[in-house]
Parts: sequence; C-alpha cells; structure tokens
Amino acid sequence: MSLNRLVQKPHHKVGNISATTSPDYVELVRFLIQPFLDSPESLSIDCEISGTGKRAWIRIAFDSSDKGKVFGRGGRNIQAIRTVVAAAATAAGQSVYLDIYGSTATREGLSFDDDTEERLPPPKPREKRGNGHKPIARSRPR
Repeated sequence: MSLNRLVQKPHHKVGNISATTSPDYVELVRFLIQPFLDSPESLSIDCEISGTGKRAWIRIAFDSSDKGKVFGRGGRNIQAIRTVVAAAATAAGQSVYLDIYGSTATREGLSFDDDTEERLPPPKPREKRGNGHKPIARSRPR
C-alpha cells in the first residue's frame, strides 16, 4: 500500500470572487490604521468604487497629532498600509488609491506645499581633504 492512499486529502471549498464584489476597504483600512491613533474615534474613512468596479478611491482623515505615527519614519507605515490595501485590490481585480485628508502626501512620496511648511536650506557639501588621506588623529596632552 502506498502512503498516498492512506493520507486523506482535505476538502477545501474555494469560492470564486466575482467582478462585482470588492474587499471591505473601510474595515481593512480601519484595522490597519487604528493601532497608530491615540484617538481612534477621530478616524474617518470614505470609500468610492467606480461604476465599472475596477477602481476604488479611499479617503481617510484623523487628528493631526497622530500624523507622525500613521506616516512613520520616512513614510514607512503609510507605505506598508498602502501595500496591503493594494494587494487586496489586486486580488479582487481592482486598483486602489489611498488619499489622506489634511496631508499633502502623494503615492510616490511626501511633498510639502511651500506655504504650509518651512523649508530648510539644502545641506552644504563637505570639503574634500587634499590628497585623499584621512587626517591624523593626535592625542590630547594630559
């Protein structure tokens, strides 16, 4: 007797997702963003699905005091949230756009309006040392 006959194969029912159904984007975004918020009741989420069902627009708003936590260092948190939402949309055969009210962040990265944010001057380039050698460290007299 072979092993394959002894092992029972599980019966999984896999449902087909029709083109008219889409993920519950509102609950997915709420699940992903609420842990970052000090006041989760301030979270507002609006979702629109296009007439063809191929595109979804999600708009979120929350207290500006939570902005740093939601975006994360270098925008890592919000980018991870966008990636998860985009993966859910792709599985449903859709594309999704996540916009944040009160922010000028775009999908490509962060861009700030000149009127709302003070810009710092660009950093000065470091001066190159003469012949490419490292400076000699001198010991301090004690």
